[in-house]
Amino acid sequence: MNRIFTFLRDRHALLYKGFLFLVALVVIVWLSPGQSTFRYKPEELRGRAWPYETLNAPFDFAIQKSDEELSEERTRIRESFTPYFRFDSAMADESEQHIASQISGFEPNERTRIMELVDRAYMKGIRATVNVTNRGSEDEVLVLHGNVAQETRLGNYLTPPEADSFVFRNLDETLREKLSQQGRLDFTANVVYDSAMTSNFLAQALENVSQTRGAVRAGEVIVTKGAKVDDEVYHQLISLENSYALIYGQRSASWLNLLGQVLLTALCLYLLFQFLRLFRREILASDSRILFILIMVMMNVLLSYIPGYWDTIPMAALPFCILPVIMRAFYDTRIALFVHLVSCLIITIKMPSDRYAFLFIQVITGIAAIFSIVNMRNRSQLFFSVVMILGVYLTLHFGMVIIAEGDIMSFRSADFINYTVSAVLVLLAYPLIFLFEKIFGFVSDVTLMELADSNHPLLRELAERAPGTFQHSMQVANLAEDAIRRIGGNHLLIRAGALYHDIGKADMPMYFIENQATGMNPHDELSFEESASIIISHVIRGVEKAKAQKLPDIIIDFIRTHHGTTNTAYFLTLYKKSNPEDHIDEELFRYPGPIPYSRETAVLMMADAVEASSRSLPSYDAESIDNLVERIIDHQADQHQFDNADITLKDITAIKKIFKKKLRSIYHVRVEYPK
Repeated sequence: MNRIFTFLRDRHALLYKGFLFLVALVVIVWLSPGQSTFRYKPEELRGRAWPYETLNAPFDFAIQKSDEELSEERTRIRESFTPYFRFDSAMADESEQHIASQISGFEPNERTRIMELVDRAYMKGIRATVNVTNRGSEDEVLVLHGNVAQETRLGNYLTPPEADSFVFRNLDETLREKLSQQGRLDFTANVVYDSAMTSNFLAQALENVSQTRGAVRAGEVIVTKGAKVDDEVYHQLISLENSYALIYGQRSASWLNLLGQVLLTALCLYLLFQFLRLFRREILASDSRILFILIMVMMNVLLSYIPGYWDTIPMAALPFCILPVIMRAFYDTRIALFVHLVSCLIITIKMPSDRYAFLFIQVITGIAAIFSIVNMRNRSQLFFSVVMILGVYLTLHFGMVIIAEGDIMSFRSADFINYTVSAVLVLLAYPLIFLFEKIFGFVSDVTLMELADSNHPLLRELAERAPGTFQHSMQVANLAEDAIRRIGGNHLLIRAGALYHDIGKADMPMYFIENQATGMNPHDELSFEESASIIISHVIRGVEKAKAQKLPDIIIDFIRTHHGTTNTAYFLTLYKKSNPEDHIDEELFRYPGPIPYSRETAVLMMADAVEASSRSLPSYDAESIDNLVERIIDHQADQHQFDNADITLKDITAIKKIFKKKLRSIYHVRVEYPK
């Protein structure tokens, strides 16, 4: 038992993530539509006017023949079926021996002549006088010579009387008279009717009678409103009803069907898990992010179940592209595309037909939707995305119609309406993005653009009360944004974080040197510990102000981490000089942290320290700026401030080059010409 508790304790985070995927699997399979009932009653509507809206075929189905049609077709097959006869050589030998005994009293040369003619008659073939097949002499029959069937006219074979006449005609007059006194030769048929073979092949032909005649393609009109339900329409409705039962109905091995759905759906979700584990570990580490992705997958899959419950709603009118649009608002294009692909694959598991067409159209259109909002900076881009989605939908459908039908006129107005509805419904992404931001604490690119607006109340307050800090924040934002573009990251996020990282200084601006315009420094009247406490408190105050204004947590994290766990070096150094003999509690001079945890927060820490320190340089030349950047960032690295951030030495080197170049431009450092 202790081992079980230890196992659960050590792996509870992983088990919880597995539980989330399991719940998604159960919801997707459990809510999938089972038996889909046909909403119309063909028997009641036969001969009446169709009272509903125009009925289009929801999928391809074959038109089943009626019982009368099948009976008539089987009768025609029986009447026209070619019977089988068998050429029986053993029967011929036996009959020849019998005839030889009839002429045993003849001279040897006479017997030889007669038996030659008898043998020729049997080689030609002798059929029975009574024809049990009711076939005439001109009718074709199949005659088996061993295992080979040969089609020939029945009249090509002799009857026993005809065989006897054949022998008589070919004898000389003397022998003919002598044979006539003997009587007619006793010929037996050697071409005999094979009833067993005929019955077997006839039964097979009857069994192979097609149960259907023609087919109705998906989207074709079955009956229009007000039209009479004649026999042809009635048979199409019956065929559609039977197809529904076949496709959606409960099967005898339903548990096997369920098992197949579970296996395929579980495999798709497992691939999603592996993708996150291999390429997006930061997402897999967050339960809320995993939950959000699974909710989006479930929503898209459950959306496809609507036609299974309300068959009047066409699949083409459903907004499947809303998933990649919402995913792209919060994540990168690769995640948006992969999640969309997984959801489409799961949808095709339950689809009765047109899997290829659905998967092809939705995947390609989803890619186009992602491309249309690759830099989503304002809400109006959603309208552009809708236009692009509709254009891709119609182009793909038009191309597939041409391939399938070979006729441009096969493109129906109903298809245009359905795809237009689907594209327009993508606009629902606008309120859903806002809703998910509030529920999960996410921040979209659009929200980041809105937060970076200098008219935001917090930024406006900072600009009015602490103009020096506001200008410092603007410069930090420029430095950090250029650096993150170089090494890769969310430049909108780091810009917004940089603008808000020092908002805590607005409460007491004069305690920060960039806002001291009069030359008076209030720290001159405070102890070093008190000054350090005030400086450190701007982090706490900034977090409080941000929470009061309900800024997203991801922005508040920049406020928490922009000093990490470094100390207020200026006041700590002064304290050490003034009290060399005292024990120093350096925690009094240390920021509370935490240290940066991402590329963006790490770059902001570097940019903040470098920009602030650059203002105190005695002279601005390339060497002094380069030394400053190297010293500041190396000191932060030595203090292990970047240990939790996904940043490499190569990235840090690139960041240093960007900062040096930008600071030289800011302070107008010129090239030193040789003397």
